[in-house]
This record gives sequence, C-alpha cells and structure tokens, in this order.
Amino acid sequence: MNGHWHNSRFEALTAAELYAVLQLRQDIFVVEQACVYRDLDGLDAESWHMRCVSGEQALAYQRCLPPGLSYPESSLGRIVVATSTRGTGLGRELVQRGIDFNLAQWPGAGIAIGAQAYLRSFYASVGFVAAGEPYLEDGIFHIHMQFKPG
Repeated sequence: MNGHWHNSRFEALTAAELYAVLQLRQDIFVVEQACVYRDLDGLDAESWHMRCVSGEQALAYQRCLPPGLSYPESSLGRIVVATSTRGTGLGRELVQRGIDFNLAQWPGAGIAIGAQAYLRSFYASVGFVAAGEPYLEDGIFHIHMQFKPG
C-alpha cells in the first residue's frame, strides 16, 4: 500500500488532516452504512488518531483511546478503511498497529472494542474475543470484544 502512517494527538492534527479523517468517517459510517449518528462524540480530543494517508487522502483511520474513556480498558474506535483500499490487507495492518500502540502506551490496561457484529470474525482473527451478546447501537448490531493476546 502506498500510504504513510501517522499517529497524533488531537491537538497536533492540522485542519487538513482533521478534515480528511472526518471526511473518511462520514463517507463510510454515515453515507455508505446509511446511519445517522453523532460522530463527534467528545472523545476525539482525548484520543490518539492513527491514520494511513496518501497525499491529502486518508486511506485508513482509527482512534486509540486511553483506559477509562470509553471502557475501563484502553480501546480502539472509529476503525475505518476507504472503499478503494479494501481487500488489500490495510484494515488488518491498521488494527494490528492500533493493538501494538495501545499495548505499549497503556501496558496492562487491556483493549476493548465495540465492533460491528458482522466484523466479529475479522476481529477474532487478530486476537479479540466476544464478551457478551450482540446489541443494537445506532441501528447497527455491535458486539463488545476484548483483546486476548496469544
């Protein structure tokens, strides 16, 4: 993949970087998935923003959240890959980079996610296990998952 990886605190993002991230999130989570929800949930300012970019375009993105912000554990959220880069392994690389970052940044805290239920097997393939039953959030079934290394 011809992209460059960056991981920044919110306050270090330029206006153009933030715009590209928000545009990707809206393109997929709102338009493609036809889901009206509050994307700007107040958690961006406390998160790290990991992204793969090509020029000004965000190809993949996720938030790395500290323990206690969304869950008692650290977490990954807003995990998204541009339509044009799906099937290239970029999503797997993105999530693995997020796991590695969170484990190094907050050792011993664990990692939790609220995954879209249809992606359960994908997240299981990188070490997450389901922790509960699927639940409806913003009209889409999700499942709580926790990272179990090894």
